[in-house]
Amino acid sequence: MDKPSPSGASEPNTAGALVRPPALFLATFLAGLGLDYVLPLPVTESPLAATLGATLGLALCFIGLTVFVLSIRNFMRADTPVQGTRPTVALVVTGIHGWSRNPIYVGMFLMYLGLGIAVLSPWVLALLLPLAAVMHYGVVLREEVYLERLFGEAYVDYRAKVPRWL
Repeated sequence: MDKPSPSGASEPNTAGALVRPPALFLATFLAGLGLDYVLPLPVTESPLAATLGATLGLALCFIGLTVFVLSIRNFMRADTPVQGTRPTVALVVTGIHGWSRNPIYVGMFLMYLGLGIAVLSPWVLALLLPLAAVMHYGVVLREEVYLERLFGEAYVDYRAKVPRWL
């Protein structure tokens, strides 16, 4: 549902992201694994590489999951929905959101990177850059416009103080 703007025109009450981020991360990861199968790239497959990859990958996954959970908990405490398909009701600026404007996405990127390293997938890692571009242009920038429209100066001040990522 749309809400009327001060000019009387109708504005969407969500950011209008091109794609749901969890679906985008999962689809990109699965595409990377599929490309590993049909167009394999050379990978050093030694026991040491596997052990180091698994250790580093799992550590990144754990850090990413922690950031993700803390971010979700912050939204829940503010009683605002996490899903971008529902209207935002509060500007969350404290806790982990005082370090990054997009900690949920930071957590998702860390988990994606960790999994790509853990499974030694060159294609999953190669798709990280296109994934970041789609997230930036198709999700994050749209959310920023939406939040500025919704919260005005409060969001502009927050954006000036807290970095987009870290």
